[in-house]
Amino acid sequence: MLTKLILKNRLTLPEAILSAYPGVEYFDVTNENGRIVLTPVQLSYTDSIRSKLADLDITEKDVANAVTWARRGSIQT
Repeated sequence: MLTKLILKNRLTLPEAILSAYPGVEYFDVTNENGRIVLTPVQLSYTDSIRSKLADLDITEKDVANAVTWARRGSIQT
């Protein structure tokens, strides 16, 4: 099956492939011997939150500071 890389590095996976993985929203992407390999991944809700925080470069200290601020304490740097 053939797919095309389009704007913003997006690929559309053929329905015939995706139908074998119902309910899967995430795939781990690796490069193995010149091939792009997609492995289906079932993330828990907390994993998806951690992933989003990492994407935004938000650290555990940032979260702790936000909690402290929300509780009306002083922010530690």
